[in-house]
Formats: sequence, structure tokens, C-alpha cells
Amino acid sequence: MDQNGEAVAGGYTMRPETFARFSEYIQDALGIKMGGNKQVMLQARLMKRLRALDLKTYEQYYDYLFSEEGQKSELPLFVHQVTTNKTDFFREPAHYKHLTQSVLPALLRENVFSFHHPLRVWSSACSTGEEPYTLAMVLNDFAESQPLPDFRILATDISPAVLQHAAQGVYDEARVSTVPFPLQKKYLMRSRDPQKKLVRIVPELRAKVNFQWLNLMGQPYDIAERQDIIFCRNVIIYFSRQTQETVLAHMCDHLVSGGYLFMGHSENLSGFSLPLRQVATTVYRKK
Repeated sequence: MDQNGEAVAGGYTMRPETFARFSEYIQDALGIKMGGNKQVMLQARLMKRLRALDLKTYEQYYDYLFSEEGQKSELPLFVHQVTTNKTDFFREPAHYKHLTQSVLPALLRENVFSFHHPLRVWSSACSTGEEPYTLAMVLNDFAESQPLPDFRILATDISPAVLQHAAQGVYDEARVSTVPFPLQKKYLMRSRDPQKKLVRIVPELRAKVNFQWLNLMGQPYDIAERQDIIFCRNVIIYFSRQTQETVLAHMCDHLVSGGYLFMGHSENLSGFSLPLRQVATTVYRKK
């Protein structure tokens, strides 16, 4: 901070009143809490856009963002900068174990699926695709030994940039280190140029995942069919308490009766009025 209490980084200064305008918009449009302790972080992220646009102040950037041209071309880049895209393959692995050992066997016993009703899974904040592709690997392996006719994965995110990356299914070798080696051999294709150190998800799995833009704050959701399983992990921690309950209520509307909701291990639903009962740690079933 400078002597006037303004955040300073890399020669750019964000005035407190400008931060307040940005944070109010981020809260209203994206549902993300942006307290005063996030001012330096927001400035650092937006500084890249100021430099790319050759703008000198955050006030100029704010005015451009809400111009007609900015709303068309800059808004997706703004959203990408302010949202958190932390993710990994097989993140929180206990969830995938519970999925295959408890959830899927329970749904199969209840005769939920048929060749006319494939398993439908929604990865609600898929970022660069690691979560939905992990789900595809796990479900495909499960289907090889169990009577699961078929599955479809809907993967949504608010950032067009990460969705574009995810749809390509290309990752640095270091990113897939958490994928078990047998699954790496089975579901990853190595680049023909070993110097690039890249892998790509095999086309059979990519075909199972449909990537779609979606703002969880928007209503109604553009989702035609109810889902059997929803992964909403490490998403609502960025929302206000009221927004958390509103978003989860909308998700429950898109979950079949008896469907399952997986939350992140740092999240809990205590005190919320939702049609859910807890069946395992951060795993809930719709009543």
C-alpha cells in the first residue's frame, strides 16, 4: 500500500473506490466475495490486462470494461482473470473411491440406468478439465466390469478461456502425474515430439464430455436434463453465505431424486434448507 492506502504493484495503482466498484460487480455478477483483503490480489491479476491494452489506470480499464466494445471482447478475459482455476487430476481422491464403491453400486441396485437412460454427471466448475476427465476415466473403468450401459458428463465453467483449453484435452506431462500409471497408459496419448512433453486425453473419453459455458449465478441454467450426480467441489467457498444456499438450491433442482451431490472437503451445508441428507463426508443425497 502507498501512503494514501492505495494498492500499488508494478507501477500501477488501484484506488480504494475503484476496487469497491470492481468488487461490487464481481459479487453481483459472479457471486464471488471480494473483501478488502483481496485488493492487492485483484490488482495484480488485472494488471496483465492493463498492460495488454496499454492502459495507464484501473479507472480507464473499468470504463473500457463497461463500454460496448469491452462487454463484447474484454469481459470474458476479465472473468478469466478474477476467477480461481485451481484443479488437479484425481483431486480429493476419496471421492472417486466413494463414487465407485458406494454411489454407483447403489444406483445400479436401484435400476436407475438403462440403454435409454445413461448415467448423467455434471462437473459444475470444471476449470481446465481435469475433474471431468478424471470422472470419465473412473466411470469408463467401472463400466468395463459392471453393468453400466453408458455415461455422459456435462462440464461447465464461467471462463471461456479455460473451457477452450479443457475441450482440447491437452496437458503438460507434469499435470498428469497424479493419474495412476495404468490409467495413464490407457487414456493418455503422448506427443509425437518428446521435446514438447505433452499428452492428450484419448478421443473416446473426450467424446463423453460436453463442455458448456455457464454462470452459476445466472438463472435459469441451460441444462435440459436432470443429473444423477453433481460435483460442486471448492466452488461455493468463494460465494457469500446467501449466494451459497441460492446456488445449491438451483443445483438441487437439476438433480434427480436420489441423486448425489459431491462437495469440497472445506465446504459444509450445515444450516442450509436443502432437500439433501449427508451420506458420507461432503457427499449428499437428494431426498
